[in-house]
Amino acid sequence: MERRSFLKASAALGCAATITGCKTSSDEPNKVPEVPPVGEKVDWSCCTCNCGHNCPLKVITVDGKITRIETDDVGGDEFGTHQVRACLKGRSSRKKVYSPDRLNRPMKRVGPRGHASSFIECSWDEAFNTIAENLQKVYNEAGPSAVYPHYGTGRLYARYSGGDWRWAGQWGAKLLCEMGGYLSHYGTYSSSQQLAAMYYTYGTITSSTYTEMLHSDLVVAFGFNPAETRMSGGGGTYDWSTCTQGKKVIMIDPRYSDSALGKEDKWLAIRPGTDAALCEALAYEIIRQGKADKAFLDKYCIGYDSDTLPASAKPNSDYKSHILGLGEDGIAKTPEWAAKITGIASNEIVALAQDLMNASTPFICQGLGPQRHAIGEQTVRSIVILPLLLGKIGISGTNSGIWPSHGRSSISLSPKGDNPYSGSISFFTWSDAIVRGVDFTPEKDGLKGVEKLDSNIRFIWNYAGNALINQHSDSFGTHEILASREADELFILVHDVFMTPSAKYADILLPDLTDLEHTDISAFGGTNQETVIPMTTSVNSPVDAKGCFEVTYEIAKRLGLEGAVFEGKNYDQWLDELYKRDQANNAKLPDYKDLVEGGLYKIPNPDFKNVAFSSFFADPEANKLSTPSGKVEIYSETLAAMSTQWELPEGDLIPAIPMYHKTWESYEDTETREQFPLQLIGHHTKSRTHSSFHNIKWLTEAVEDAVWINPKDAAERGITDGAKVEISNDRGSVIIAAKVTPLIMPGVTSLAQGAWLNSDNLSTKVDTGGNVNALTKYHPTPIGKCNPQHTNLVEIRLA
Repeated sequence: MERRSFLKASAALGCAATITGCKTSSDEPNKVPEVPPVGEKVDWSCCTCNCGHNCPLKVITVDGKITRIETDDVGGDEFGTHQVRACLKGRSSRKKVYSPDRLNRPMKRVGPRGHASSFIECSWDEAFNTIAENLQKVYNEAGPSAVYPHYGTGRLYARYSGGDWRWAGQWGAKLLCEMGGYLSHYGTYSSSQQLAAMYYTYGTITSSTYTEMLHSDLVVAFGFNPAETRMSGGGGTYDWSTCTQGKKVIMIDPRYSDSALGKEDKWLAIRPGTDAALCEALAYEIIRQGKADKAFLDKYCIGYDSDTLPASAKPNSDYKSHILGLGEDGIAKTPEWAAKITGIASNEIVALAQDLMNASTPFICQGLGPQRHAIGEQTVRSIVILPLLLGKIGISGTNSGIWPSHGRSSISLSPKGDNPYSGSISFFTWSDAIVRGVDFTPEKDGLKGVEKLDSNIRFIWNYAGNALINQHSDSFGTHEILASREADELFILVHDVFMTPSAKYADILLPDLTDLEHTDISAFGGTNQETVIPMTTSVNSPVDAKGCFEVTYEIAKRLGLEGAVFEGKNYDQWLDELYKRDQANNAKLPDYKDLVEGGLYKIPNPDFKNVAFSSFFADPEANKLSTPSGKVEIYSETLAAMSTQWELPEGDLIPAIPMYHKTWESYEDTETREQFPLQLIGHHTKSRTHSSFHNIKWLTEAVEDAVWINPKDAAERGITDGAKVEISNDRGSVIIAAKVTPLIMPGVTSLAQGAWLNSDNLSTKVDTGGNVNALTKYHPTPIGKCNPQHTNLVEIRLA
């Protein structure tokens, strides 16, 4: 229904054979369209694997079978009008379509959860009937707080067909709204600590575009790695490489990443989770040398010093007092103090502070890795304080201190309805809500919208996601939660392309279409141009799969809700209507027929830029922030109140000001380090986006899965490069090869995240797939209740 009906319309237009050119919004082709060889058809599609952008794929088929995949080959290389070339992941998408691992038919579980052998095939009718019956049963018995559309990481920006993994592909959420609503979630595994920290500091989140680096004289980047996380022409790699040319670049990271390689003036290797301590020492030097812009801070901020400290605050609880050692802990945050914590020599800290003070327009940014720690919100807040101290924010060449931004997309997502249920939990706490959701409170668990839940989670709709097990903390502990519940206690629907580790926990498992088998529209707003991609297909799918729209339609039909959800329109009609809505909001978009016939459509936007919070700093009275004070809250009365009202585990805290704090399983956790002396983080690689593409052999050959370990640590353990080692802690063990390299600092190890959990006997808690989450801890961060997946202590020994 979803794909096949549209193919007839495309064929009638003669589209598939003509999609070879590329037009811009001026309606001028970038080059003369090529005539495809006889028998070949060319379609444009894109990769929607949720790396933060999506890239065009040129799909060449003969008789419905893909013969090769190319990418954007029109236009030039001039930044701002450049080709949006896909990376090696997108270009390997043919291997996804024809993978022997693909799900071929619907399946139902007949054995224990967590095992591929626990499934047998069933008909689509049986699958849809079973889903509908169990969904209705849960609503009847427990209500909407028991129904949870699970967070996924598999697809993003396939805009109309099922383009948002967070809400059961959007269409699923629309059905659940008609049934009475669902338990929602806030935040993401990617960036929630950053969101929470900025909310309590600025009231919202925004950053400068990459192009502002062009106007900067110093770029300081904390854990920032677009070359491996967003590595295509549509992502941050091209922007980063272009905009930092000729600039002084200082990279702060435990690992020497590809983003640093050959670009940086200096690499400062820092112990994981200690960025806030470094920032406090930098602040100490800035304040000590009289370079803190007090007039700026008094005008725009609350709580830098006693002059702007709220009346409710204790004396000497301001930021300046804390830094100078006049606060509660009585410790001056000197470079020598920070050196013992961070592993960065005190003279290097002083030099970095001097660079910041000398810069006219410092561009300070951070990746998403530094925030994924036990108290990650404090890392974010501490970094974003630096441009404020210098009074260098809101002007060209500067940034707010977070991840740089791109442009915007003209193509919206499909409707997901208005959720009539107001309850919401953190994206990270869903596994706990299966066990004790009825005990959740706002003060202990960050519950929002309601004071309590009426039920534990009993129905999970998992679309295009592998966070049931693989991407969630403490994989073996989560296995025990899911495996201990039968379908009448917890029903899990998984709709995906492969038998992922998470798919093994389904009660009903449905095969999905890949990007190359979908008809849709996608778009990505690059820094200086937007690329709109008409996704058509001539591929004959090798499996019996159905997309998100059709799956939701069939479930809705069995519940008598297809009319309410789909309003009498099929997918082609929705695609037409949704595109016309987007076209009405952007006159530069061509008619749909012209878009399909022309192929890629690029909308140049050479004047687009964003300077973080420029309107506020230009006129703070006319453009007040949405914080309670209307100003930047270095001291937050809201956080101060939370620190006394919220229930926190022992050792956690919510300080009112940005503050480094010793946490569990950090470098300063000397008690745990006696048994597990090495810090372990997880890094992204070019071969995967989260866990997507892990099973594509081309990519595993291109990027080795191995744990990075410094030669000093390896020698102490008799470990040589390539040797099989066991990484272990109290939560589990991982058997994998060792990569002995000086590109990671001593005392720190790193294991690429996203590898699929592989355990012959889950009860032994030994993984041979290389999954870092076999070792991570479920312990939500204090403020945002987020994932601390880079805070781990382990030991490594020869296997």
